[in-house]
Amino acid sequence: MSTVFLNGEYMPKSEATISPDDRGFLLGDGLYEVTPFYEGVPFGFKGHLQRLLRGLCWLRIDYDTSELEAMHRELIVSNGLDSAERSMVYLQITRGAAPRTHYFPDGDVTPTVYAYAKEWSRPADDVWDQGFTAQTVPDRRWSRVDIKTVCLLPNALAFQDAKDAGADDAILVRDGVAIEGAHQNLWGVFGGTVITHPVTGHILPGITRAVVLEEARTAGMKVEERPIQIEELAFADELFFTGTTGEVRPISEVDGRPVGSGGVGEVTRTLSDLFLARVDQAKAAEQVRVS
Repeated sequence: MSTVFLNGEYMPKSEATISPDDRGFLLGDGLYEVTPFYEGVPFGFKGHLQRLLRGLCWLRIDYDTSELEAMHRELIVSNGLDSAERSMVYLQITRGAAPRTHYFPDGDVTPTVYAYAKEWSRPADDVWDQGFTAQTVPDRRWSRVDIKTVCLLPNALAFQDAKDAGADDAILVRDGVAIEGAHQNLWGVFGGTVITHPVTGHILPGITRAVVLEEARTAGMKVEERPIQIEELAFADELFFTGTTGEVRPISEVDGRPVGSGGVGEVTRTLSDLFLARVDQAKAAEQVRVS
């Protein structure tokens, strides 16, 4: 039985209970983060923590995050995932339980903090090498997507639209621009230039996105952060997503049309290799830290 963390305590998941008055349940008044672990080593934790802190400040939720890294590590160990090739910790912080109002509750309210750990896996090489299909769907999300709230209904509807169309993933389109995926950042390669949408209120500033941007520039690739018009998708040499559990995820087909040659492009493959090398560096640094 899995062990979870709830409001300062570790317990079996079956014993975890949350008040029906919790504002996360009633109003979606909360944030979440997903941090990947590789053989028990957290990857990009500082970036996830900084993004969480920014969201907490914006939502005006008062919570001390100083013990979160220790909690993440404990969940991985207590669930026997410290040797797993890939695992993750899901963390959710809501404003807490209070009488339902459309404004912030009066007085002090203790935030609800819940986290769990689980294993995940990268697609098999032969599956990854084929690439994944995507469907363009309308972006119906609110205007502060850069805040990682638990309000994911538009994302879920978009993903379901894509699934109903027989696609693996969704590409969200707003005002004629291919913004990002339903839970991943979108990239394109056009004539040797790597392009991804700039950080605005309309995209989530992905931690994997930041790593791939850095690796691409370090490798000497030409990189642009600019909107990708939906019409441009038909002329892309390569398209791919980046995300915590998607890592670098190649797109071979959009709306039933092949992307480039229809396989995984050289730039996508190179950036995937560079990302995985960065993961290996993090694992090596952890070994040095604990030795």
